Amino acid sequence: MFQNQRYATSGINSELPLMTQIILWGLIDTMEVTEKDYLQVFCLSVEGGKQRIIHEQEQPEYRKEYLFPSKNPVTAKVYVIDDETHSTMLLAEEY
Repeated sequence: MFQNQRYATSGINSELPLMTQIILWGLIDTMEVTEKDYLQVFCLSVEGGKQRIIHEQEQPEYRKEYLFPSKNPVTAKVYVIDDETHSTMLLAEEY
């Protein structure tokens, strides 16, 4: 999963800095799990001027938290969906 063409919606491109998008894709690529769920969920928030990311999937259960410096931290819920032909990153409200 997630080894196909990757797309980002207009909402992602307007709300998320490019570096944050790249980091989210990288977090999916480096997951240490036996299987990746077709739906990856990222909860982004600002903590002390830094970007906080909670990355989750349902099956198999996975949850990891990250905190890193960012010039433009954002608060958003992001989904990344793999439908076997392509992967799409979108804001939760675009779902």
